[in-house]
Amino acid sequence: MLRKVATFRIGLLLAAGLLAGGGAQRQPDPSDAWQEGAWAGIPRARIEPTADGGLLVLAQGQGSFVWRWERRPAECLSWRWRVDEGPPPTRLDRRGGDDRALSITIGFAGWPAGVTGWQRAQHAVAQANAGGRHLPRSAIVLVWGGTGEERPGFESPYMAGLGRVWVLRDAAAPRGVWFEERVDLAALWRAGFGGEPPPIEKVAIGTDSDDTGARVVARIEGLRFGPCPRTS
Repeated sequence: MLRKVATFRIGLLLAAGLLAGGGAQRQPDPSDAWQEGAWAGIPRARIEPTADGGLLVLAQGQGSFVWRWERRPAECLSWRWRVDEGPPPTRLDRRGGDDRALSITIGFAGWPAGVTGWQRAQHAVAQANAGGRHLPRSAIVLVWGGTGEERPGFESPYMAGLGRVWVLRDAAAPRGVWFEERVDLAALWRAGFGGEPPPIEKVAIGTDSDDTGARVVARIEGLRFGPCPRTS
């Protein structure tokens, strides 16, 4: 019984980590607008579209995300973001107390190299408890938050080894300043999981300040997927 309860708990955490929000399962449509998602037991933040096509993120001790289908190969992702108010530094590589101002989660259609039977079983439990919502099989998370001491590409404490996290801007980064970002998702996949990346199928933008009760005021815009620039 103890093993069964532990497996169920891990399955719920995995479902939360792998974008359990959204409507009923259906085929990906890249033209879809953002859809709301939430984590059980956490009050929802406000994540609203802006006139320039970006997102405004507002929270006070809350956390949630928006997501959309994004069926495409793992190439480069670029965007710009800013945080006017956000949580203090918290360790993101341990469960509990791990708040962040902004996160971008990329959900992938395939397993990481070397996936184990135990991980597949955890995913199956999570999928069974996802209310008909399709869960990616793996994820990369890009974060504004944390202490800056976390190891690049550390294992998410919520995804049973199926998610890797990169802190791009820690919580001490300058406030009220736009930062331009570009990441090579294929390169991050190879660094985090090994092997060649599977196709992308979902992207989510989220915030989380329920542990610290912090106020979040942040923006993100210009999210674009495309080929990576050639290097000489």
